Amino acid sequence: MSENDAVLTHWIDGKTVAAAISRPGENPATGGAGVETGLGSAADVDLAVRAAAAAAPGWRRYASMERGRLLSAVADRLRADVDRLAELESADTGKPLELSAAEIRGSADYFEFYAGLVNLPTGDVLDIQPDLHVYTRREPFGVIGVITPWNLPINQAARACAPALAAGNTIVAKPAESTSRTTLELARIATEVGLPDGVLNVVLGRGSEVGTAIVEHPLVRKVAFTGSVRVGQEIGRIAADRVLPLTLELGGKSANIVFADADLEFAASEAVRAFVTNAGQVCSSGTRLLVERSVHDTFVEAVARVAAAVRPGENLGPMITRDQYETVQRYFKVAVEEGATPVIGGHVATVPGREGGFYVEPTVYTGVTNDMTVAREEVFGPVLAVIPFDTEDEAVAIANDSDFGLVGGVFTADISRAFRVAESIEAGQVYVNSWSTQSVQMPFGGHKLSGYGREKGIEALLHYSHVKSISVRLALGRV
Repeated sequence: MSENDAVLTHWIDGKTVAAAISRPGENPATGGAGVETGLGSAADVDLAVRAAAAAAPGWRRYASMERGRLLSAVADRLRADVDRLAELESADTGKPLELSAAEIRGSADYFEFYAGLVNLPTGDVLDIQPDLHVYTRREPFGVIGVITPWNLPINQAARACAPALAAGNTIVAKPAESTSRTTLELARIATEVGLPDGVLNVVLGRGSEVGTAIVEHPLVRKVAFTGSVRVGQEIGRIAADRVLPLTLELGGKSANIVFADADLEFAASEAVRAFVTNAGQVCSSGTRLLVERSVHDTFVEAVARVAAAVRPGENLGPMITRDQYETVQRYFKVAVEEGATPVIGGHVATVPGREGGFYVEPTVYTGVTNDMTVAREEVFGPVLAVIPFDTEDEAVAIANDSDFGLVGGVFTADISRAFRVAESIEAGQVYVNSWSTQSVQMPFGGHKLSGYGREKGIEALLHYSHVKSISVRLALGRV
């Protein structure tokens, strides 16, 4: 598939299904034309959900090892196709090829990991009384709705689909309308390696239409959503009426705390990696940098030096959508108006040969207080707010003074303090002396407005299945 291919179509019940209308795409690296994408409707969602519901009993009855073999086959195909898929991902998102390739390999890891865990969500035998055999079992929900954002398209889809499929569910997925290609490829690959028709479906379109229709559909038994707080709240309101279980991952404003006794050179490189990876378009980005005051100036200089080596168009991709490109520029303006000082960056970037691309400079602000907009709101761009602190208690208080609670970081040579602070940070995942030690094995999710439920790890299997208790009377006489 290339950028000049025909309109992208849905993947429903193991085949392509055309959409009635479509939208033109944009290439974020150049600002030029991108792939045209079909826009679905509630009728398309109904077709996909009914296909998934029809496939659910058969998929649930598959021997668990056979489900595992199919998931493993998906992993193998993703790795075999990494170069082609990375090109498609980069064409949609503008990100460097090596980053796209890493995300494809990470997607394969999800399928491989859960392929090995298909027997794990087992139950327990409960010793209640001699004449009763009482046990629990974990069962799939049925049809799962998976709604993913534009920043990590195939990786986010794999993160939800792999454990949901391993637990015996079927899926209707809706990728972001601007970055749909690799999710469609994932569904095609799954069908080609033997996943039964209807088990993994993809409906393209806007969240307001397709996403809403998925959440409202009576045959959808659970929804996993990654995206903005506003949309997550809207989904939550619909789900409340339906008593529908959700997994919500809604972003963050993660604090990275650096103490004076840390390895400052290494911490500086990690602090930059924490906010520029994927051009800052990662919900777990470390965008609040809390630095002990005695080393504040020295450390900011080190961070600025490392950040200066991050070059838009080379090792830093563009904002993936035009809307996000404009949003980041508004934050640049507000940050300065509120008194923040850009040590580096603060402007859009022009890349020779790609003058229309959605590039911005990696940006570091000092003079920030934790009540400023740039410290409170998720910018979703390569923008870092630096805040000084004097004591450990103050650092923890600043870190926790946020509406979000997704990720945190601690850099210190004092291992006792490392544990103490890590356990005090209100976040679902905390990194110590290294930022973003990502692994499919580590449960991932947030506190507060960052959402609830967990992706990744064994925890995800538990969130994609529910418990049934069964009591069997063994004796023929009175119990």
